[in-house]
Amino acid sequence: MRVPNNRVATPSATVVTRSTLTTLTTAVGTAGLAAAAANPGLLAAVDQHAAGIRDSLHGDRRPLTVAALAGYAEGLRDAASEHGWTPPAGPVDWAAADWLLTRLLAVCLLARALDPRHLA
Repeated sequence: MRVPNNRVATPSATVVTRSTLTTLTTAVGTAGLAAAAANPGLLAAVDQHAAGIRDSLHGDRRPLTVAALAGYAEGLRDAASEHGWTPPAGPVDWAAADWLLTRLLAVCLLARALDPRHLA
């Protein structure tokens, strides 16, 4: 018995992970990292979150990857959405950013250090 070839082309995992991080960078990373560069307190908070992410992903035992960071960011957003969080509709006041936005900004910082091509 022959199965018809009616498969739909799906994007590769690499394309999906890059898309996730590109979308995240567009939404919060570009403006947030610029704000962090101008605000030492925000930069320190982002650095602390980045260290926490590295710990969560066992970055001290194996190298971080773009795929791991994309999955981590998706997990954060999914969990936050389940608890009623919604992404900001307009520009973010980075001086008063909540924990989740600061954590997502740290993902962007780590991803940019790994593979800056997709976060321009």
